Parts: sequence; C-alpha cells; structure tokens
Amino acid sequence: MAQRNAIFPAGRHDLYENQTYSAAIKSDDLLFVSGQVGSRSDGSPEPDFEAQVRLAFANLEATLKAGGATLDDIVDVTTFHTDPENQFETIMKVKGEVFPEAPYPNWTAIGVNWLAGYDFEIKVIARIPG
Repeated sequence: MAQRNAIFPAGRHDLYENQTYSAAIKSDDLLFVSGQVGSRSDGSPEPDFEAQVRLAFANLEATLKAGGATLDDIVDVTTFHTDPENQFETIMKVKGEVFPEAPYPNWTAIGVNWLAGYDFEIKVIARIPG
C-alpha cells in the first residue's frame, strides 16, 4: 500500500493530532480534504452561523493552500448542514461569494442531525495544478 501524504494547514496540526485524522491527503494530482468546520483558533465553534460558514471556508482555503491548491481547483464539494431549510439562504450567499462565476464545482448537500457542536461542514476534492 502506498504511504499517505498527509497535508496540514499552518498552525492547526495539533487539532488533527488530537482528533487522529489528516486535514487532507495528497494522491498524485488530487487533494482529498477532510471536512472543514468553522472552528476558532481554540478549536471551539464560531457561534454566529454566517461567521461559522465563512470560517469553514477560510479553514478550507488554508488547507487547500497547504496542499498546493486554491478554491479554483475544487472539483467536488460535499457539505453537511444541521438545519438545511433554515440555513440555505445564508449558505447560498456565502457560496456565491466564494464561487462567483461558472463553471462551478459539483456540489452535494446533506442534512445531518449532529456535527459535534457545529452547524456546517465542508469537504472537497481538488485537482492540484501543475
């Protein structure tokens, strides 16, 4: 079996060590990013929902950068939502800012009943340029 090439964003390695998973795994020219949440620097959830979504995207962007990719390199998105019906408008607002024009990545949204204190999580697959 090939060795996993683990990727960690700057300043957040302890979080992943404590939870025993990698922020992302690089495989050839693909980057498989674990679910990113709106966690503050101390690891706690951002209480304001819109700020939590924005922080999840910022944490995603930091992980992509550590793996040599950007938001523009994302090809597949999966998001998890604790209250999709009531959160949809806010998520679409932020999504429109992050991905302002076509072609958009494909996207699957899943309603869940628990995210360990969070209300939004995003995981992606990106193609590393070059």
